[in-house]
Amino acid sequence: MSDNHDAHDPELSDDAFFQKDADRVYAELLARIGEANPQPRLAPTRRVVELLGDPQRTYPIIHITGTNGKTSTSRIAESILRAYGLRTGLLTSPHLVRVNERIVIDGQPISNEAFIANYRDIQPYLEMVDVELAGTGELPLTFFEAFTALAFASFADAPIDVAVVEVGLGGEWDSTNVGDGQVAVFTPISLDHMSRLGNTVAQIAATKSGIIKPAAAVVTARQPETALAELERAAELTESSFAVQGAAFDLLSNTIAVGGQVISVRGLAGTYNDLFLPLFGDHQAQNAAVAIAAVESFLGGGEQMLVGDVLAEGLATASSPGRLQVIGTEPTVIIDAAHNPDGAESLARAITSYFTFDEVAVVLGVLGDKDARGIIDALLPVTTRFYVTASSSDRAVPAEDLAETVGEIAGDDATWDYDTLAEALAAARDWADEEPRRGIVVTGSITLIGDAIVLAGEEGWRR
Repeated sequence: MSDNHDAHDPELSDDAFFQKDADRVYAELLARIGEANPQPRLAPTRRVVELLGDPQRTYPIIHITGTNGKTSTSRIAESILRAYGLRTGLLTSPHLVRVNERIVIDGQPISNEAFIANYRDIQPYLEMVDVELAGTGELPLTFFEAFTALAFASFADAPIDVAVVEVGLGGEWDSTNVGDGQVAVFTPISLDHMSRLGNTVAQIAATKSGIIKPAAAVVTARQPETALAELERAAELTESSFAVQGAAFDLLSNTIAVGGQVISVRGLAGTYNDLFLPLFGDHQAQNAAVAIAAVESFLGGGEQMLVGDVLAEGLATASSPGRLQVIGTEPTVIIDAAHNPDGAESLARAITSYFTFDEVAVVLGVLGDKDARGIIDALLPVTTRFYVTASSSDRAVPAEDLAETVGEIAGDDATWDYDTLAEALAAARDWADEEPRRGIVVTGSITLIGDAIVLAGEEGWRR
């Protein structure tokens, strides 16, 4: 703890009291190689957790990968497990506003005090591995390698009964893969991060299949045939069970309801009818079906029905911040983390199905390594006008450049560009205020919607 904390200020909450030190820890982590440049290696993370006594082996793991829906599926599964009375750990990435969001213990982001204490505990071991890596001419531990070790150590310290772990990128060489998932879960796989994972869906699926460990239970959403073949092959090689949506389990129905939807699911061990899910979008109903099958696999080997009222509670209390989340009213402002064409297509379908806007303005910001044209094409059918800007990320496409691409696709008369998100949102809100059934959707990158949450809070229109 730093010297300026000699006495506890009674005016501050514990989390606020430790904020400066938590910020300092985060700055130390950020000084490492960033998440934009993940290293395709597992040995350094394995070495750190080995020095820490393998904290990731002190609790069972449900390991989740895929292209879209990973975070929501992870959150829904964790919520169900917590409804069962289990003490849970949840690791997701990236965060929207605060880094603490990534490490969730028993439903709450890790406290600043625990975040600092756990980091200081593992710091000497991180530095030891940095020295070893330098000695062999390798790069030091990256941000994500160090952060994964911190998360696993934090879960062990809590302690927890089960961890739900979202893969950072890919699977086979992702740092989280030092943990052995008793259940390996795959959300829909499509083209994304091609420079890192491969140029075809099959290659990407092969990389992601690396999370399947010997005799695991594999649960997968519907997949393209080439992806499914890779997952089946990996399951056979590891002698794992294999449950695919449509055959072993499925979403039977979903109906729009106030505040979300009502779903019925045929699980691995039974059918669950009329469950309320407080999330918007058909894709979230599909994510819930996958999460239910994953929890069935974990709790009863896929052969024991979940307790109806416990499952109902788990779903009803599930949340997925940044996914079709309403952050403003009068006018309505929605944020969504769609950052690839498939995600944008799901968003477009949800806007028309779950909301009753006559016109929609999209506030758009995209990172440089993403398929901006594919995202714009997917959003175009539901968008009246685009307000183009850039997020705070150093990887963001400059607003002027992105506006040129949007203009080519949507037309210059439907395209406005702004240097800052604040200006873009102010203009969009002014436009939406002119008519009663106009809505605003902020999307295109996770950093952009994180910026929007902060802005909405600062300007006082956040819901």
